[in-house]
Amino acid sequence: MKLLLVLMYFGLNFLPAFASDHEQAKRLAITCSACHGLNGISNSPIWPNLAKQKKLYLVKQLRDFRSGERRDLVMNPMANTLSDQDMELLAEYFSEMK
Repeated sequence: MKLLLVLMYFGLNFLPAFASDHEQAKRLAITCSACHGLNGISNSPIWPNLAKQKKLYLVKQLRDFRSGERRDLVMNPMANTLSDQDMELLAEYFSEMK
């Protein structure tokens, strides 16, 4: 019985981590939507569409913004707040959009 309770405890604590990748990406993408649109389609011709972009391309751009290799007054501070995992999640999220 104790083993079952331990397994249930750890199982329930790990479930949100597995289920939350997509939800975490959606939460992160809310910030992106101000310029890049809710569905990854930009609100303005001066900002690129993110929907359907290749995942590796998006990750590279975010890393370049974070490192300063690519300079933009808005994107550099935005990228500085993202972890590598956040970048991967966002890139996957936008690359899989229809």
